Amino acid sequence: MEYMIRFSQSHETFRLAEIEALAVLEGIRFQVTSYSASSPFCFFKTTSEDAAIRLVKRSILAKCVYEVWGTGFDYEALHENVVATSQDVWAQYKTQTFKFYMDTFQGSRSIAEQRKLIEEFRYLGFTGPVRMKKPEQEFCILEHWPFENVSGECPKPSAIHLGRYLGGSERDAIQKYDLKKRKYISTTSMDSELALVTANITLASPGKLFYDPFVGTGSFPIACAHFGATAWGSDIDGRSIRGKGKTNLYANFEQYDLKNEFGDSFVADLTNTPLRATALFDGIVCDPPYGVREGLKVLGSRDPTKGKEIVYQDGIAHHLQAGYIPPKRPYSFLAMLDDILDFAALSLVPNGRLSFWMPTSNDQDEEIHAPTHPCLEMKSICTQSFNRWSRRLITYRRIPDSEVVESIARNRTPKGDGVSADDLNPFRKRYFEGFRPS
Repeated sequence: MEYMIRFSQSHETFRLAEIEALAVLEGIRFQVTSYSASSPFCFFKTTSEDAAIRLVKRSILAKCVYEVWGTGFDYEALHENVVATSQDVWAQYKTQTFKFYMDTFQGSRSIAEQRKLIEEFRYLGFTGPVRMKKPEQEFCILEHWPFENVSGECPKPSAIHLGRYLGGSERDAIQKYDLKKRKYISTTSMDSELALVTANITLASPGKLFYDPFVGTGSFPIACAHFGATAWGSDIDGRSIRGKGKTNLYANFEQYDLKNEFGDSFVADLTNTPLRATALFDGIVCDPPYGVREGLKVLGSRDPTKGKEIVYQDGIAHHLQAGYIPPKRPYSFLAMLDDILDFAALSLVPNGRLSFWMPTSNDQDEEIHAPTHPCLEMKSICTQSFNRWSRRLITYRRIPDSEVVESIARNRTPKGDGVSADDLNPFRKRYFEGFRPS
């Protein structure tokens, strides 16, 4: 029998990427038979009812999953299809407690209308008692109304479905990790919904090691820890990790009782990482700085002629003294993208995943193309659009060394010339120009 996912009305381009990732995580084979980003209803086939339930159990963008009993463009066609499709299973639920309800997308029905439409399904022959709270079976009539119906131009839905409720998702986690309730955040903290979706797409799960090289206040490690992964993080600015007093990154893990899933955090620069050069992590998730609020920087001297000799003060190495602040130099945003891929190719285990966010202009002529790497297979690109720019969540899979084709050309983005923040970051320059034509 066919199944249907009922998605939430948010982040449409992320929906299938999350479900496909969860199918990989659960080892489930499924095939989408009908789906449009303009509709919250996704029809698919899979091996069993249990597989359909597991597919959406930890989803953030799905609300629930149904077993499809019938579909049609009007109620007459729906009833005919219900009889033709599901009549052989009616007897299984004949004496069980049940309830009916309606879900109208882009439309509405009065209570009287809902009751009348529900009573039309009396031919199903259920003799069990109706129970509105915790029934054994729940049936939903789902209507998809055209968008024009909002202005009253269309008098009826364009598609109607009858589904038997199988199971819900983990969408309630959004409220649990809401930034408004979190002890320690900053202006760049990723909202809970997208952080959890990112963790799902990157396959966070128990027994895995995940790392965020731009950890900030810990939004991604917290999301990964929620799904059971052991989370690590680093940041070039130790102040974001330490916070003030007891208000710091670790306090967030204490707030959500995730201390056992917290590996550690440390101050480090991705381009000068202290981590051992070997495959360590099952997943890398991050939202790199875009260099808009301030120019991007990495460790190093602004003067390229200066060497790396240790400087001593009163016989003690300067970098070992309390209060030492290492020098930093401007850094190209486009170079950072390639550095992230190089780091992931070195640090991910075979089939491990990298997911990172990157901004781009909505103007095709100004678009920043997603970088590629011969050791990384691009799995998905999900887009969150704003007015004149967008940010994309790009996910890669670490290809096992035995399958890497080194001859594949790598798409390295041009880095730009100059030393100023705008010269090294064309997106930053266009952002402050308001993406006006040059």
